[in-house]
Amino acid sequence: MNELLSTQFVPLMFAGLLLFLLSGFPVAFALSATGLFFGFVGMEIGLFPANLFQALPLRVLGIMQNDTLLAIPFFTLMGLILERSRMAEDLLETVGQVFGAVRGGLAVAVILVGALLAATTGVVAAAVISMGLISLPIMLRYGYNRTIATGTITASGTLAQAIPPSLVLIVLADQLGRSVGDMYAGALIPALMLVGLYLTFVVLVAIFLPRWVPALPKEARVYTEPNGASGHVSLLVLLVICGAASWVWSLNHARIINPVLGREMAPGGDEVLILSITVGSVLALLLAAVNRLLGLRLLSRLAQQVTFVLIPPLVLIFLVLGTIFLGIATPTEGGAMGAVGAMLMAAMRGSFSWRLLREALERSTRLSIFVMFILVGSTVFSFTFNAADGHVWVEHLFDKLPGGQLGFLLFVNFLVFILGMFIDFFEIAFIVVPLLAPVAEKMDINLIWFGVLLAMNIQTSFLTPPFGFALFYLRSVAARDDYRDKVTNKLVKGVRTEEIYKGSIAFIVIQLVMVGVILFFPSLVIGNLHQDKRIDDNAVNDMLYNIDSDIPSAVTPGGNPPPDGGSMNLD
Repeated sequence: MNELLSTQFVPLMFAGLLLFLLSGFPVAFALSATGLFFGFVGMEIGLFPANLFQALPLRVLGIMQNDTLLAIPFFTLMGLILERSRMAEDLLETVGQVFGAVRGGLAVAVILVGALLAATTGVVAAAVISMGLISLPIMLRYGYNRTIATGTITASGTLAQAIPPSLVLIVLADQLGRSVGDMYAGALIPALMLVGLYLTFVVLVAIFLPRWVPALPKEARVYTEPNGASGHVSLLVLLVICGAASWVWSLNHARIINPVLGREMAPGGDEVLILSITVGSVLALLLAAVNRLLGLRLLSRLAQQVTFVLIPPLVLIFLVLGTIFLGIATPTEGGAMGAVGAMLMAAMRGSFSWRLLREALERSTRLSIFVMFILVGSTVFSFTFNAADGHVWVEHLFDKLPGGQLGFLLFVNFLVFILGMFIDFFEIAFIVVPLLAPVAEKMDINLIWFGVLLAMNIQTSFLTPPFGFALFYLRSVAARDDYRDKVTNKLVKGVRTEEIYKGSIAFIVIQLVMVGVILFFPSLVIGNLHQDKRIDDNAVNDMLYNIDSDIPSAVTPGGNPPPDGGSMNLD
């Protein structure tokens, strides 16, 4: 019996964890219980020494001292304050007015606002629920196809997985032992490309199936000028001016920033992009403020509304990311700055209150405790797992896969895709990723690329029926029964679950395409990263072996001083 337990210890440990999870135990306690139980079993059969768990308190204390994880409550607090201050509602209304005059405009607004909410909240549930409560009734009111409406909302909400400053990227960076800033930089371009693919899909639907995505009627466009003009020309002129300013800054970014930072190396493309957009956004805000204060009437109502509603959260996000990319602030410091900035924005909007702050702090604390408990549980589990050479067992298991790197990546992505349907991304990050990361590193796979692949994959699984989390988030807020619209007074049919499922299919295909693009074009992720110089071990050994040949000895081979008794000439 003891021999069987010793030889099959690792598989039995996995089976024990699965048994605990299926019994209904919370994940954190299931991990801890499995690790402790099998640790004591291993000590009883002589597999482990009796002092196995002596170092465990130090491991747990190390978790408490992890500065990187402090970014999670700060970014969560920032997102919750912005969400509770009615920012999402104002953004949807404003962006909807900008694009509402064209077919598919509301869907475009939902995608853009969803991306912005994803960047601010960083939590899929918050983004999907907010969009479902605000935008779904509007889209149904004006005759949008239900599959397009529901699919757009759920897909846009899942962007919180991949768009910096994402909580997913913070956790993955911590588990992979990589810089959060590098993870943000690696995910930025793929995330923006995914948003572009979403928008392209909506445009194609508007071209080929225009009745599915109707434009807003004239009576619903509230920011028109007294003479009947839409105000888009003024907005376009402002956009051109600020775009030109951003372009000029991008050309001179290195010349301006490098002397300030005392840096000689060329800046990364992500850094230039973020700060250029920040400069253009700040300029737009200043021009709109001057126009309003002086009563110049150079900007239309629409242009002013867009500027004052859209630009502040954009500036906040870009400043947070910009300071991280520049190395001025750590992710934790950036998150703290973002939380303070969110409070100031809420106060300027007149929606800040102690009740709002208390509720946001309570939810942030709950999420942080949830993450901490799972991390402690995974630490206890991995402690026993690694003591039993479980990581070696995992490596041998994946060595048997055909196809080398590609085979490993395909299998891992399939595994994570399936797991993402059933368990939360925190659980995947703390259970699965620590087992896979050593294997990926041994196969010479860039871990930033690996992390972005996993984040994009988890995002896809959140949409996949029948267990996609984003689908259930929307199901929880979408009307089940028929209701009468409060604006048009028309009877609107309730949203069926199968309509939500059908709506996700097209976006699942888009996200799988994006996963494939990242898989086969890793330069999209690692192209702008600072590449670490590799050290050739053989070259180092040769250098050490031959070092004596370059320095004359003070002693002759026989052990005597130089014959002339003089000093050595080292020239």
